[in-house]
Amino acid sequence: MEYLIVCPLALIAGLVDAVAGGGGLISLPAYFFAGLPPHAAIATNKLSSTMGTTVATVRYVLFGYMVKRFVIVGVACGLAGSAAGANLALVADSFALMVFMLVSLPFVAWMVFRTRDLNRFAERPLPPRRALALTGAIALAVGIYDGFYGPGTGTILMLLLTAVAHQGMREAAGTTKAINLATNVAALTVFLANGEVLVGLGLAAGAFNIVGNWIGASLFDKKGAAILRPIMLIVIALFALRLIFDLFAG
Repeated sequence: MEYLIVCPLALIAGLVDAVAGGGGLISLPAYFFAGLPPHAAIATNKLSSTMGTTVATVRYVLFGYMVKRFVIVGVACGLAGSAAGANLALVADSFALMVFMLVSLPFVAWMVFRTRDLNRFAERPLPPRRALALTGAIALAVGIYDGFYGPGTGTILMLLLTAVAHQGMREAAGTTKAINLATNVAALTVFLANGEVLVGLGLAAGAFNIVGNWIGASLFDKKGAAILRPIMLIVIALFALRLIFDLFAG
């Protein structure tokens, strides 16, 4: 029964994640619906999502979306931020952060809805050093958020890398995927070392997540902004529901 619940949703999550990020907002609840305890659900989801993200990252490399300097700085700062955020989560109350994110989401949705093409920011490119510094700052800040709370990290990265760092939409997608893959691998290593991962279920769900990521990467390459905006709005709506649930559950 767990496989019947998790695997189809893992496929959908992979498609969404490859296009706009935020696939975990779909796949993680699937593990909870299947009856897994929290630590096992999070850990097993990390296995399946890492498998799918690996495939999407490779495809984005082949598509030529990876800008080396952005990827190197983004991954380094994202990992540092994630480690800092995880430590911060041990001592801080997440309630204020969740309230802040929930209040901010309408503005984020408005910006996505209003901006018909996120590539328009790249029409006014920043000086190389400034773009690189902003990419590092964004990766560090979002990495802290990812380590502290996490949901919607890929979507937030996409928005900030395009709107603030003025990366092209496809370059921002490549940087986002590289950062996500690095943080996923780091977290998965910890979960595997502590025996929290249900490997059989994770591998099966990962196979479906790979298919979803493959389809999503192909759609993004062909459709670009036309498919990114509506899926990003869906992810934001799911993110709002997740925040509301976490606030009341807490």
